[in-house]
Amino acid sequence: MSDLRAVAPAAPAEAEAEANGRSANCSPGEHPSKLSQAGLRSGSGSGSGSLSLGDEEKQLVAQVGAISTDPVAPLASNIVDWDGPDDPGNPVNFSGLIKATNVGIVSALTFITPLASSMFAPGVPLLMEEFHTTSTMLGSFVVSVYVLGFAIGPLILAPASELVGRAIIYHICNIGFTVFTIACALSTNMGMLIAFRFFQGCFGSAPVTNGGGTIADLIVQEKRGGVIAIYALGPLLGPVIGPVAGGYLTAAKGWRWVFWVLTMVGGFCTIVSFLFLRETYPTVLLKRKTQRLIEETGNTNLRSKRDNGLSTGQLFLQALTRPSKILFRSPIVFVSSIYVGIVYGYQYLMFSTFTEVFEEQYRWGTQSAGLSFLGIGIGSLLGLFVIGAVSDRILKAKSKPTPESPSGGMKPEYRLPPLVVGAFFIPAGLFMYGWSTYYKTHWIVPVIGTAIMGIGNIAVFMCITSYLVDAFTIYAASALAANTVVRSIMGALLPLAGPAMYDSMGLGWGNSLLGFIAVVCIPVPWAMIRYGERMRLAFDASKL
Repeated sequence: MSDLRAVAPAAPAEAEAEANGRSANCSPGEHPSKLSQAGLRSGSGSGSGSLSLGDEEKQLVAQVGAISTDPVAPLASNIVDWDGPDDPGNPVNFSGLIKATNVGIVSALTFITPLASSMFAPGVPLLMEEFHTTSTMLGSFVVSVYVLGFAIGPLILAPASELVGRAIIYHICNIGFTVFTIACALSTNMGMLIAFRFFQGCFGSAPVTNGGGTIADLIVQEKRGGVIAIYALGPLLGPVIGPVAGGYLTAAKGWRWVFWVLTMVGGFCTIVSFLFLRETYPTVLLKRKTQRLIEETGNTNLRSKRDNGLSTGQLFLQALTRPSKILFRSPIVFVSSIYVGIVYGYQYLMFSTFTEVFEEQYRWGTQSAGLSFLGIGIGSLLGLFVIGAVSDRILKAKSKPTPESPSGGMKPEYRLPPLVVGAFFIPAGLFMYGWSTYYKTHWIVPVIGTAIMGIGNIAVFMCITSYLVDAFTIYAASALAANTVVRSIMGALLPLAGPAMYDSMGLGWGNSLLGFIAVVCIPVPWAMIRYGERMRLAFDASKL
């Protein structure tokens, strides 16, 4: 009966009047609701066609509310919403255990799929030898094509999650990721491997694209900072740990075993997801609740509060085009996506060249070269702990009433102050890494440089992810998809230019060029804080 009360119950007197007024207009062919079947009967009055309610029927109306049978237009009494702010069916009211389980599973998936992007990198020389190719560009592309899949997948997966729900997309993509990982392990030529790596990346993009939406579904705004810190760990730390583990695994068992290990881990996560992952998208949950109430009451006029009246085809087309519209029509999304894309491209450029740089400049072996990735990893962890600790505190402090803002209130822009500081770390790390490797100083110096860069990377990724989640809420998946597409394209293509750039400019000036571009980007966080609210409020994603 608590579900039925969600259908905007009217007062008993109003319910009787509404029922008396509408029942006379029902045609004989209409399907009667359970309420009418329960005993709405003709009065014995003046023959005006009005109906009167018996005592039992009045009591039923009072309990259930006035559920309309008017086929012309759904009234307020037909709108299905949550049963108040504490409705246990609302994802933000799920138990702490369910929230932790869902966030934990999604965060694990968000770690594994980026891990797969670079874990294979140390095996490229052995792969090229086995497949009889000497093209360094092809060797880089077989690694970065996975990230290109990260650019294509979100264009379909994010809209699909906003149409059919988050959980089913996770399940399908977990299976697809595992299947194409097996295909990579069984590849017999470079063309097969490149194609399978691309599809592996497409399916692997689901948790990276939709994870922020899942967090927005489950966690209230003032508590998201720490949760997003956990979620952000995967996309930055996964590609760092991947080459370290991949280097030792390749040396011991060969490059194919990298994919077999990923298959085992992916298969395990697929099973765990099927067993414990819950649907969290409120629009889908309200739609299911509406269908259940229609079956229970027989009232086919019930509508979810989030039902905009569009057909399934119209909804899919709207959802399919929303990420691109958000990207190109929202200045704040476009600017932040380009900024994240530059940083992400730098990171994958480093990943694609670390092994060669440390082998040639410091004479490290294949196994030891994988350790060069740990600098970015340590820096990312340090930045993660610091930003995760201060993000929610800054949000709450800035949300308090002040003389300038008596009403207070939370704004997505309050997630951005750590980004102002973090923006300086990226060029500083690039300059330090570039010139220390050029002059062949002690290996710890370039590793420290990459750690400094890692702090900046996590600041950019975490702050902008938190900002987009807070700003777009139910459309967070589409906003993050737009962001993911841009950064993945740059992450896939920029490494291809790396070898030519370093050959012509050297490690010192090559990395300095990247550093100067990062210096030009330093004002971006300040501009987002200053003008972000104005640009954000001028854009309404719900109308796309």
